[in-house]
Amino acid sequence: MLSSTNTITPAGYGRFREYLQKVCGISLSDNKQYLVASRLGKILERENFSKIEQLVDALDRPMNAKLKEEVINAMTTNETLWFRDTHPFTILREKVLPEMTGAPLRIWSAASSTGQEPYSISMVIEEFKNARPGVLKPGERIVATDICTNILQHAKQGEYDSLAIARGLGPDLQGRYFDKLDDSTWKIKSHLSSRVDFKYLNLIDSFAGLGKFDVIFCRNVLIYFTVDLKQDILRRMHASLKPGGYLFLGGSEALSGLSDYFEIVQCHPGIVYKAKPR
Repeated sequence: MLSSTNTITPAGYGRFREYLQKVCGISLSDNKQYLVASRLGKILERENFSKIEQLVDALDRPMNAKLKEEVINAMTTNETLWFRDTHPFTILREKVLPEMTGAPLRIWSAASSTGQEPYSISMVIEEFKNARPGVLKPGERIVATDICTNILQHAKQGEYDSLAIARGLGPDLQGRYFDKLDDSTWKIKSHLSSRVDFKYLNLIDSFAGLGKFDVIFCRNVLIYFTVDLKQDILRRMHASLKPGGYLFLGGSEALSGLSDYFEIVQCHPGIVYKAKPR
């Protein structure tokens, strides 16, 4: 059993860091042994592994795909809430959606976690359509992707307990867009969830098959990647945007070295990045 950070040797931790970055892009810093121990402790105990090296050896075997999925799920951070940071959703409603008068709108939520972001986007679309009928063409779609398989299943169900539903969601929207299933569970209404398609996706892999988008939300995920991988993902996201499409990043994230791909649009408060033609 891996009982403390002391049982993770520097060499073992280095091997696990390399493996995690190779398979999903997550780059752990030098001092995260405690995080690995806390998140993988139950898996290591169940598998009767006394060292992290034994886990890495097992993960390298092709027949252990389920174990690999379980480890990635455990190491993925899924912190989220409704309308996180507020201003990106204000920008979407007031700046971006009024420009989307062509083909049916397509939005990609690239780290959808338990579903709060794509469902928040769906609520913004619904509010906009009610306030300005006829601006958006019918048939809007939201593609929501994540690498964490158990989280995706949760998101597809669209059910949240009272604590989760209260994080960032006002009572007016809660009453308007959710059905109460019992004293502690709420489910998003079907006309909002029906425009969201949840899919598994590892951002280090190709996402060209998802098609082209008017808007991409890629928030609070690139901070876990190396600079080179981050730039690679952003270049490929540029290729996935329609001409003049918009990219939203997290509050602590910024573009670096990609001024040929995106221009900054100041929105006071907040910014959004607009794809330049190439």
